[in-house]
Amino acid sequence: MSLSTPMSNPQTIASASALPVCDHHSHLEVDMWVSLQQQIATAHQGAPVFDLTLDIEGCASPGAEIEQAQVICTLLDSPSNRFGRVGVRLLPTGHRLFADTAGIVLRAANRPAYLICPQPRNLADVQRAAATLDALGACTPLHAVIETHGALHEVFDIAAHPRIESLSFGLAGFVAAHRGAIPASALTGAGQFDHPLVVRAKLEIAAACHAAGKTPTHCAFTDLDDPEALQAAAEMACKLLGYTRMQSAHLAQIGAIVQAFRATEAELAVAADLPAIRF
Repeated sequence: MSLSTPMSNPQTIASASALPVCDHHSHLEVDMWVSLQQQIATAHQGAPVFDLTLDIEGCASPGAEIEQAQVICTLLDSPSNRFGRVGVRLLPTGHRLFADTAGIVLRAANRPAYLICPQPRNLADVQRAAATLDALGACTPLHAVIETHGALHEVFDIAAHPRIESLSFGLAGFVAAHRGAIPASALTGAGQFDHPLVVRAKLEIAAACHAAGKTPTHCAFTDLDDPEALQAAAEMACKLLGYTRMQSAHLAQIGAIVQAFRATEAELAVAADLPAIRF
C-alpha cells in the first residue's frame, strides 16, 4: 500500500488504498507546528506515515475563523510541509465564511492535499461545496464527514461523487442529531462499537466507500488515557467494520493506529486477489 500517493486527477475515482492509514487532526497553532515536525520525524522510506489535517472549524473561538485560515495558509507554505500531505478541514458549507476561509487556504503556494467538508446535510451540500471550491480554482480532492441523517441516507450517492476521495464518520454530530435517543455512552471508546444505530452508520459509510472505490475513514478514539482500548478500537475498525483509515486525536495515538491498520495490509491484499466463488 502506498503511504503518500496523492490523487493525480481528482475528477477520477480515487483508489481506496491511496491514502495513509492515519489522519491526524490538529486545530491549535502550536500543535499544528509540532504535528508537522512529527510527520517528518516518523516518515518511513521518504514518505509520511500519517496525513495531517489542520482544522478551521475547530478554531479557538467563534469569530476567529479568518485568522485560523491565515495561520493554516502559513503552515501549508512552511518548509516543514515537506511531503505535501497536509489537508484542511473547512467550515460547514452553510457557514457565512465558508468561501472566504476556503479561498485563504487555497491561496497557499502549497495547496492542501485534500479539503474536508463537515456536516453536509445531503448530496446537494457536497455538490454546492464542490461548485464553490471550483469557482475558487480548486481541483482538490474532497473528504466529507457523515454526521447528519440526510447525509447518511444519501451516503452511497455522496461516496460516488467524482470529487470525493474519502468519507469519515462524525460520531458526536451523529449522536447529537438523535436528540437524546442515543445515550452519551455511545460517545465512549467502547460504547461507539456497541450501540446498534452507531454501528449501522459506520457500516453504511464503509460499504458506500468500498462500493465507489473510496477510502472509509474511522472516527477518532477520544479515550486518550487508554492505549490498549485504542489498539482494540483500531483493530475492530479495520478488521470488523471495513475501514482502511482512522483519525487520530493525539500524536501519541498515531503509532498504534498505523500498526493496527498496517497489520491487515497483507490480509487485504490476499482478499483482493481471491477469485469469485461460484455456486
